[in-house]
Amino acid sequence: MPARIETDSQLSRRLRLRDLHVFRTAARLGSMAKAASELGVTQPAVSEVIAGLEHALGVRLLDRTRRGVEPTPFGEALLKRSVAAFDEIRQAVRDIEFLSDPTVGELRIGCPESVAAGLLQPILARFARSHPRVVVDVESLNTTDFSPKLRERSLDLMLARSGWPLDQPALVEDFTIETLLEDDLVVAVGERNPLARRRRLSWADLADQPWVLTAGNIWNHILVSEAFARHELKPPTVLMRTLSVHLRAHMVANRPCITTFPRSVMMLQGRQLRLKALPVALPRRPWPIYAVTLRERTPSPIVARFLQHARAAARTLRGPAAAPC
Repeated sequence: MPARIETDSQLSRRLRLRDLHVFRTAARLGSMAKAASELGVTQPAVSEVIAGLEHALGVRLLDRTRRGVEPTPFGEALLKRSVAAFDEIRQAVRDIEFLSDPTVGELRIGCPESVAAGLLQPILARFARSHPRVVVDVESLNTTDFSPKLRERSLDLMLARSGWPLDQPALVEDFTIETLLEDDLVVAVGERNPLARRRRLSWADLADQPWVLTAGNIWNHILVSEAFARHELKPPTVLMRTLSVHLRAHMVANRPCITTFPRSVMMLQGRQLRLKALPVALPRRPWPIYAVTLRERTPSPIVARFLQHARAAARTLRGPAAAPC
């Protein structure tokens, strides 16, 4: 134990947070002069701090060139670990603020629009009732785009749908992934569409109708194409391709076309968006909604409370699954 205390003491003398901040700023801006301007100090002061860090660690951290400075491999290693160090300190301050007054704080969430239009809404309703002064910052991101945000710690958590990269364990071994809801897709039209009044429909009845789908390599489009192929029918005629839930809803509400929505969106928004589910079923595939956090980052009290509300909200949406196609 004494050896560990001595090691920590030595480390604190060699690496001071202020010096790390100066180093990070110079590396980010690629210039000692720009770093000095941003920090409000002189350029020699910045150079002295970085030279002191390099002397303390015994390695060169920045290469000096005519264009400015850039991190060496040693500098890159220090930058990578310092991101986590500064994040943990910020998290500690946020935790203390929240524990001092649980009604305030900040929570940063990323999710695709199909989750924001569905499951996220009852979660936020529950969370806001308990924590009305917590600021929730929601960033619209597709599941394929969120990984860097979590690793850079610019997000506290992600509500994501299954698919790449979450279906590749080797790519997300640094994440904690919790299933909140087993969702699926529903075929839908606007409530004024003549098909909305039909109690029985076959895929052949939908073959000559215009569709609004996602891009051809996206889950929604793939399942619809597979359903037509299973019934030996040609692929549907696509009128528009978009990931936007609200644009698809607007199109089918005002034009005689067909689309798909997550069942969770239909349950929560179907009436408001003037949508009607059709009595046909898509091929069943697992399509869960996950809560994803960074494994090495201990969840803050705000994140833990949010996840409690997320689990409770998800339970209210669990119902009977659709029959297989």
